Amino acid sequence: MENALLAEGVGPEMRSLGLFKHEYSGESRIMSMPGLPRKIRAIAYIDGYNLYYGLRDAGFRRFLWLDLPSLARSFLRESQELIVTKYFTTRISTPEEKRRRQSDYLEALQIHCGTSLRFYWGHYQLEDVICRSCDAVDQIPTEKKTDVNIAVEMMTDAFCDAFDTAILISADSDLVPAVQAIRRLFPQRSVVAAFPPERHSAELAKYANAVFTVGRTKLAGSQLPEVIIKPNMVELRRPSKWKEATTGFGSALENALKKSQSPS
Repeated sequence: MENALLAEGVGPEMRSLGLFKHEYSGESRIMSMPGLPRKIRAIAYIDGYNLYYGLRDAGFRRFLWLDLPSLARSFLRESQELIVTKYFTTRISTPEEKRRRQSDYLEALQIHCGTSLRFYWGHYQLEDVICRSCDAVDQIPTEKKTDVNIAVEMMTDAFCDAFDTAILISADSDLVPAVQAIRRLFPQRSVVAAFPPERHSAELAKYANAVFTVGRTKLAGSQLPEVIIKPNMVELRRPSKWKEATTGFGSALENALKKSQSPS
């Protein structure tokens, strides 16, 4: 039974707390009807690269055309409302094929999701890497600012009374101090960690109010339309490479081969 729940994207911890249900339909309503109890406010914070690499390593490339607010809403129950989804990522510049796929996806999100999705940008910084066998120095780009941006937004929203529940879609243990601070300073608020596929953090699991792993059913049910029309009538389509049904084993094998061919 627990395996079935995990496949749906809801772990046993969530079932015991009664925080989430399998499906949610309907848009966010900021104001409650007079005489009715106020809904529990949720904000989703998505670590873009943690989610991307989790999907890729799990062989879920076909789910990369992801409607992020829809995914966040799928975790809620009817007593909750999604105020906004905040997406933290960094634009890549090379190689051109990957840059174009990412650019099309980001533009599709902006058009389809509108104000329900906010973007927060990091940047790449070149760092020196020394080859252990020949001492040659090369520079590789490293993503910066994402974890800091997430932590700042979560803390700011907590201080501004913007949410009752924070849904953190990440398994980055660097976010543990922010989670600890929110729980210490605002015990009435809760932080739920949603781990991307193939990602886990024992520290986040320890300090979050609840944790679960995002399953394939939630991902499959939260896809953008295959075609999105821009204001100039140009079509944005799911990249052909994101239609491939790869397997986690295939990704693991590919990574192992790359490591075996690299200098040791």
